[in-house]
Amino acid sequence: MFKLKDPKSCKYNMLALGEVMLRLDPGDGRIRNARSFRVWEGGGEYNVARGLRRCFGLSTGVVTAFADNDVGRLAEDFILQGGVDTSLIRWVPYDGTGRTVRNGLNFTERGFGVRGASGVSDRGNTAVSQLKPGDIDWDNIFGELGAQWLHTGGIFAALSETTAQVAIEAVRAAKKYGTVVSYDLNYRPSLWKAVGGKEKAQAVNRAIAPYVDVMIGNEEDFTACLGFEVKGNDENLKSLNLDGYVEMLGEVTKVYPNFKVVATTLRTVKTASVNDWSAMVYANGQVYHGLELKGLEIYDRVGGGDSFASGLIYGLMTTGDPQKAVDYGVAHGALAMTTPGDTSTAVLREVENIVKGGSARVNR
Repeated sequence: MFKLKDPKSCKYNMLALGEVMLRLDPGDGRIRNARSFRVWEGGGEYNVARGLRRCFGLSTGVVTAFADNDVGRLAEDFILQGGVDTSLIRWVPYDGTGRTVRNGLNFTERGFGVRGASGVSDRGNTAVSQLKPGDIDWDNIFGELGAQWLHTGGIFAALSETTAQVAIEAVRAAKKYGTVVSYDLNYRPSLWKAVGGKEKAQAVNRAIAPYVDVMIGNEEDFTACLGFEVKGNDENLKSLNLDGYVEMLGEVTKVYPNFKVVATTLRTVKTASVNDWSAMVYANGQVYHGLELKGLEIYDRVGGGDSFASGLIYGLMTTGDPQKAVDYGVAHGALAMTTPGDTSTAVLREVENIVKGGSARVNR
């Protein structure tokens, strides 16, 4: 399905381009009255790299930027603990107050029952949002160091006018050197609002799309970011017309024949703590349905989609089989949502146990 570069010629199996923030989690409490927080790192694109390293054992790195202060170094320390290479981080001198450059924070509380999860981002003027074309030496990264795969997405592209340009610059360079590109549309209205809204999102994502091999998104993402509609969908998106969705994905691949794989998670939210969870892949003109996990109990849903993406990429890289890849993605995403934090703490044998239909019996 993909002609991957020889891993012997590449320093990285996979690189992620995106923002990494500190996540502050009030545990079982709420942000508005918390007196203490647990802290770890997280970011839509980075989470995929970390999952591929820690769960699946691939060599990964992250391209990002931090203000050079203790908060940035704390984020770096978390990244190092995750095994992701930090040598491509761009360090920006700190001004002492954060007026011109700072590091991002993300306060996120877990939902339960009828109360959904909630997040408050504090990411204005971050170092990574100020990246501009020419700041990153892509010729060195893809031409000299080498990477088999690049993953980035709509969160990074929406951070500012210039990060959208950097994303386009990155995917063009990746294709120039034969690196496979995956992209998660990950539409966030709050981010795009500041840089031109849905119209700008579509302009940017349509400029990136021709360079993408694996496109990831849900029905809202494809509509908001690329302008495709699911026929027969209910206007409140409370239910998905699956046949209409498949038809839409077929239309997507006609417009963008470079999409070798289009992948989407399928989530029915019964309560914040109980979801039906699955996914499907459209490839080779066929639909591949992933494992269906009905009534999945959720501990922390944040990062489930990113862990789906890392499982999917692992399956595509190692087997080239869309069915195996989507099953790996579903299993890994499910496991990520059983533990706190944005990133996965699963190991490969746990993923394979779910893929094979194993149980949750005590392992001892």
